[in-house]
Amino acid sequence: MKYEEYVYELEELKDKAPKLFGVSTGTKLDEMFFKVEYDPQQDKYVKKPLGGIPYLSVMNVTGVPDTGKSLLVEQFALTQASLGYKVLFVTVESPAEFLYTALKERSKAIGVDFQTIENNMIIVDASQEVELRENMKAFLDTLAYAIKRKNTTIVAIDSITGLYEHKEVMARQIVRQVFNFLKKWKQTALLVSQKRSSQGMETAEAAGGLAVAHILDGTIVLEKKLITSKFDVTTYGMPLGSVLRLLRIDGCRLAPHRSETFVFEITDTGLIDIKMPLSEFIKSRRSV
Repeated sequence: MKYEEYVYELEELKDKAPKLFGVSTGTKLDEMFFKVEYDPQQDKYVKKPLGGIPYLSVMNVTGVPDTGKSLLVEQFALTQASLGYKVLFVTVESPAEFLYTALKERSKAIGVDFQTIENNMIIVDASQEVELRENMKAFLDTLAYAIKRKNTTIVAIDSITGLYEHKEVMARQIVRQVFNFLKKWKQTALLVSQKRSSQGMETAEAAGGLAVAHILDGTIVLEKKLITSKFDVTTYGMPLGSVLRLLRIDGCRLAPHRSETFVFEITDTGLIDIKMPLSEFIKSRRSV
């Protein structure tokens, strides 16, 4: 049989299955994923926060422009590097020297030693080299070299959309190759994907399109709502012209998670600060 190596008895996978634990993002997303464990004291199964995105997951971070996607993946990368883990950051949109400045400023906000970040992070700049964006073999070979050079365990790609921005018919194939590559190299990853402003938060396209959402392990959707009507003012308790930022986990195949929409803010120093579920936010604003 040609493909017999891909057929398993379920018990044969026991030693290959990854452990379920969290990889911190440096945000309250760490509390939004959970696992279910038996508590002998209560004699029942209880939910316990995972402490981050699932280990070895490859997650999609999506939203329209200026929703905080890049800030989230930068915060994730900085948090992991500050903890001593080796991080590969792939920049497809902004040249590496501008990323350096952004990471340095963000590290001040988090309160970590930037020299530690420099020692634990390696950058692949695909923003200025067409070959890296157009040739998947060249792209993945470069990532493999970077992973081996630094022995990384964490990957951030901003953004994967840049690899198929003018050839969306190939998006599924490209995303699948990147996903399989990261799984093979045992990396935990956040991948930014862009969506058009006309695509609503609740649609499949809001998760970066079916090519991304279908293949990756889960999706984190970031959205912003402009308060433009009396109805909005009454509902959200915010003045006209204000911006309400929203975040939700749109499915994850590796771990349970909270499904509510959450309100978050971007601080003056560019950090993602997740506040509370939208339902609680509306209730609190109405009681003021």
